[in-house]
Amino acid sequence: MNLTANFSYPTSIRFGAGRIAELADACEQAGITRPLLVTDRGLAALPITTLALDCLAEARLGRAIFAEVDANPTEENLNAGIEAYRMGDHDGVVAFGGGSGLDLGKMVAFMAGQSRPVWDFEDIGDWWTRADAERIAPIVAVPTTAGTGSEVGRASVLTDSATHVKKIIFHPKVLPSVVICDPELTVGMPKAITAGTGLDAFAHCVEAFSSPHYHPMSQGIALEGIRLVIENLPRAYDDGADLEARAHMMSAAMMGATAFQKGLGAIHAMSHPVGAIFNTHHGTTNAVCMPAVLDLNAPKIAARFDSAAGYLGIEGGFAGFRAFVDDFNARFGIPKGLAEMGVTADRIDDLVAAALRDPSCGGNPVDLTEANMRALFAAAM
Repeated sequence: MNLTANFSYPTSIRFGAGRIAELADACEQAGITRPLLVTDRGLAALPITTLALDCLAEARLGRAIFAEVDANPTEENLNAGIEAYRMGDHDGVVAFGGGSGLDLGKMVAFMAGQSRPVWDFEDIGDWWTRADAERIAPIVAVPTTAGTGSEVGRASVLTDSATHVKKIIFHPKVLPSVVICDPELTVGMPKAITAGTGLDAFAHCVEAFSSPHYHPMSQGIALEGIRLVIENLPRAYDDGADLEARAHMMSAAMMGATAFQKGLGAIHAMSHPVGAIFNTHHGTTNAVCMPAVLDLNAPKIAARFDSAAGYLGIEGGFAGFRAFVDDFNARFGIPKGLAEMGVTADRIDDLVAAALRDPSCGGNPVDLTEANMRALFAAAM
């Protein structure tokens, strides 16, 4: 199967093995002549990052890099990135990496020209209209994992370093101008990261499919994304060099992030504060929280999963899907509870309060209350 293509939805996407070689051309398409490549510390010294910088240098676009990015990026990382951007007189960002590098890179491009603090643009009401849209720099996004789908997202998640609360910063122009999806960049991912990021894409698709909001396009994208993860994550996990499986997982990641325009839910409402307080891996946290959330939402979502299960290759409707999720997590060595990830019972009150403030709550099929959120955390521990 030829898995090389150019997509124009939801933005300009160059998809296929080896297409990192087009990075300089993608910058030209985006109008960037002095790019700053933003990535995380872990990726900075890896060969794939050197390859990307070489592509820029050979086209006389420099090889500037900023990599002071935490696994759960904070506004402190952002401020340092903005300083690097301004000091280097850059005119655009290459956001490179997994969710942390992509999210922080997008925020550097967004905030470098703004005069207000980043928290003024939190995804609340129409706060995004406070931004000076003309001062937002262009972004080229290059994912190196297959999970968050941040490369096709109009928002980033930042952790407030003072309050340890994850906040979503939104603006339509944060959607990258050009995306390069090269599955060869994901070949070196360790098994644990392959699983955790893949299950993040799975959670995005499952929650979007479960959301009660009306968005038929996202509903269809979410269902196909679920199928792609079910069929390809085991292959990518077992054989990291399986380029076809890696490519399908990159598609599933983009599909999840596109589909959750329809809404997320309790899985993300729980995992955001857990990640902010305990610095856990986001996708893995989602996977641990999913079984309890499916149980809570069952009365509202069983019928739609009954209809979809056959397409997904699962027998037994919703009950079959629910059982499959437990087996799927076990297949990848996912912890059986949050306690195994270092979450402690003395912070449950804080987690419940923060989860109920998370905007993801609005997409959950069952209304979330202090009582059922507390029960969710108890079940997930």
